[in-house]
Amino acid sequence: MLIDTGSPHVPDRLDALKHWLNTELAFRDYTLKPASSDASFRRYFRLTHEGACYIVMDAPPEKEDSLPFINIANMFLDIGLNVPEIIDENLKQGFLLLSDLGTHLYLDELNEDTVERLYGDALGALATIQSCVPGEGVLPDYDHMLLMNEMGLFRDWLLGRHLGIALTGAQHAMLDAAFELLADNALGQPQVCVHRDYHSRNLMVNGRNNPGILDFQDAVVGPVTYDLVSLLRDCYIRWPRERVEDWALGYLDLALQSGILRAEHGDPQRFLRWFDLMGVQRHLKAAGIFARLCHRDGKPGYLGDIPRTLGYITDMTDRHPDLAPLCAFVEKEVVARLPVAAG
Repeated sequence: MLIDTGSPHVPDRLDALKHWLNTELAFRDYTLKPASSDASFRRYFRLTHEGACYIVMDAPPEKEDSLPFINIANMFLDIGLNVPEIIDENLKQGFLLLSDLGTHLYLDELNEDTVERLYGDALGALATIQSCVPGEGVLPDYDHMLLMNEMGLFRDWLLGRHLGIALTGAQHAMLDAAFELLADNALGQPQVCVHRDYHSRNLMVNGRNNPGILDFQDAVVGPVTYDLVSLLRDCYIRWPRERVEDWALGYLDLALQSGILRAEHGDPQRFLRWFDLMGVQRHLKAAGIFARLCHRDGKPGYLGDIPRTLGYITDMTDRHPDLAPLCAFVEKEVVARLPVAAG
């Protein structure tokens, strides 16, 4: 047995993990190596045993509830999506044994030669997700409180903790008004099944049934444009605005044809406004999370993605007059204090 955890935090739970693999699953002569990092308390390891590869998820039960992961994985498998299969589980200790979707992240494979095919596959899978009708109470609603709490991360963690900005009363009021506008936009859209983290670090390039889909445990019922903007205005890779809008409107056609949206929702300009404002909500949230990952969780690696993420907001300055105060604030008071985006 060879174990290379690659992390100083793993030994606290490593003995329990080894006992589960050795005793309950009767694995012998296996290797265990880090599979990926995660913006949470979960850790993933690739286990190789007798020529087969698996993923072991370590989710400390006092920090992470694994039951939503299991329930949503089974729901997505039932509708034909390519998500990890649950091979074995120990919920008391927070361990799952999963099928392995490989090592090829969308983020690493996207380029001018592959983007149309890969995004085509991802948009097709998204249509399947949004066609799913979960039973009542299976998924929580993406409600006003959740939307506002997410945007509060921007104010608390990026502005306050990371940049040390002491907001004036007028600035607080401006943010409050912008947050309400963005929440109203989200709640006014058709509500569908939302993956909630549908982007290039959670999609895997697979030869069959592409893409492999990860990190879906926070799924909710929410706005139709949320996952679309997560994919097309990705915090980790950027494409020209005109091209993104073409993809977004192509998805509008697909959603209308497949019955996800009704004919009354088919106005392209209204759909693009939904899309734009949904992106601003998500990017405020993401920038706050990146700052929190650094200061609370000791994960500074996401700080370099903040300028790109906020750049999507400043791009809206001349496009939506009701967002102009927020866009100007982000550009003059926030982006100006950050390093230049990586790309």
